[in-house]
Amino acid sequence: MAEPVEEPSNRPSDPWGRIKNLKSKRNGSNTWQVVAGSAVLGLVVATGAVLAAGPWDNGQRKAERQLAAAEHPTGGAHHGRRLPGAPEPAPSAPAVLGALDTVTRSAPQGPASLRTALAPLIAAPELGTQVAASVVDTATGEQLYGRGAATPMTPASTVKIATAVAALSALGPDHRIATTVRLSEDGRTLTLVGGGDPTLDTAALRSLATTAAKALGGDGEDPVRLAYDTSRYTGPVRHPIGKNPNIAPVTALMVDEGRLDDSDRGPAERSKDPAGDAARAFAAELTAAGVTVEGEPRAARPAAGARTVATHRSAPLSALVERTLTNSDNDIAEALARQTAIAKGESADFAGARRAVTTELKKLQVPTAGARLADGSGLDRKGRVTPALLTALLARAADPERPGLRPALTGLPVAGFTGTLSTRYRDTTGTPGLIRAKTGTLTGVNSLAGTVVDPQGRLLAFAFLASGSTVPADAEAALDTLAAALTGAGGTTG
Repeated sequence: MAEPVEEPSNRPSDPWGRIKNLKSKRNGSNTWQVVAGSAVLGLVVATGAVLAAGPWDNGQRKAERQLAAAEHPTGGAHHGRRLPGAPEPAPSAPAVLGALDTVTRSAPQGPASLRTALAPLIAAPELGTQVAASVVDTATGEQLYGRGAATPMTPASTVKIATAVAALSALGPDHRIATTVRLSEDGRTLTLVGGGDPTLDTAALRSLATTAAKALGGDGEDPVRLAYDTSRYTGPVRHPIGKNPNIAPVTALMVDEGRLDDSDRGPAERSKDPAGDAARAFAAELTAAGVTVEGEPRAARPAAGARTVATHRSAPLSALVERTLTNSDNDIAEALARQTAIAKGESADFAGARRAVTTELKKLQVPTAGARLADGSGLDRKGRVTPALLTALLARAADPERPGLRPALTGLPVAGFTGTLSTRYRDTTGTPGLIRAKTGTLTGVNSLAGTVVDPQGRLLAFAFLASGSTVPADAEAALDTLAAALTGAGGTTG
C-alpha cells in the first residue's frame, strides 16, 4: 500500500479570523487581551524572521505581506479599526523590529538552558521510538542543541529542503524550464518537446499553439503531423512507491502535474499517460488556432534540421522552489531533482538525480555523511538524512553571501498561516506566525525542519526527526511544541 503523506489544506488562510479562537494552555481562558497580545507578538517576530531570512518574494510571499497589512485588529498603529475591548495600538512594525535585539522575555538563553527546555519535550512518547534533533544559530553556525544530530533518519518531505537548495545552487533562482515546439524542415511535422516543467498548463499550451500556427503560415488547410518528445528525462517514470495520488508519473512533459481534477495541491487522481494527454491537449489547441492536425500525436524526437518555432518558459526556479516547500509539492520536487541532474551532467532519472543532488550538497560543504537522497520528494522510505544536514542547509540559505539560496527559506510554510502548516499551531502555544518550517509525514515517520527567531532576535534553524509514532496528529503536536519552545512562547508549557 502506498504511504500516506501530508495533505495540504486547500482552504484559504484566515489567520486573523482564527486568532480570536486561541486558548491559553495555562488557564484555559479565552481572554481577548492575552490572545491579541500574542497576535501582535506573532506579527512582529514573524516579520523579523522574514527580514532576517530574506525579502518578500514572488506571489506567495507577497500574499503574506498583503495579509499582514490588511485592515484587521493587528494591534499596530494605522492598521485599521479596533474591536471593543482590544488593546491600544502598538508602535508600527519598523519601531518594534528595531527593538528585537533587546527583547528579554523568559526563554532559553544558551545551549545549557536550551537543553533544559527541550529535554522533557523531546522525550514525549507521542514522538515514537526514535527522535533526533539539531538546533543551530544561523549567524554563527554554532549548534545550540543536538540529540543524535548526526544520526541518519527517514526525512519524509523535509528532504525537499535538500532538493530545493541543491537546485538553487546548481541552476540559480532565475532559471526557467523551457517547453518548446519544433517544426520539421518540410513544414509537415510539429514536435512538442517537454523540458520537465510539471506546472505547464492549458494557457501555456494555447500560447504555444497560437505562436506555432503563425509560424506555419498559410490558411491552415495543409495538414501537419504532431509528435511529442519526452527524451529529456530517462529511466522509469513511476516513482518507487508505485501508483499514488500524491505524485504523477515523472515525465518531461505533462500539464497541471497530470491532475485529473481542478486541484493544484495535495492528493488527486493522476493521468496514466501525462505526456500523451499533454500532446492531445496541444493538438486541440492547434485545431482551435486554425491548424489541421493529421492523425493522433505520436511519441518521437524532432527530425534532424527541425527549428524551434514556439517556446514557453516556466516561472523562475525561485517560485517553483517556494511552491514546492509551501505546498509540499512532490511533482515539482522530483522535477527540481532532475533539473539538477541535467545541470550536473548526470542521467535525468532517480539514480542520476540522487548523485547530482548529493554532489551539489557536498559542494556547499554541509555534512552529507550517512545521507541517502533516494528521491527528491521524500516519498521513498529508503531516503536518509541527518538533522545536522538539514540545519546546515537552512543556515546556508540564510547566509547573506548566498542570496540565491534564499527561496529555500521564504518558501517554508508559516505556522498557522500557509501551506502544510496552515492548520497547525492554532490553539496550543500562541505561536501562529512565529515559525516557518517544512513538514514531513509517512506512516510512523514525522518530521519538522525550519527557522524561528528567538527572543534575542537570533535566527535559529532546527530539525526534529521522529520515527515509530503511532498517532500522526499527536506526533505533529509534539513536534509543534518543540519548535514553539525555541520562540520562548512555548518553552514553558507542558
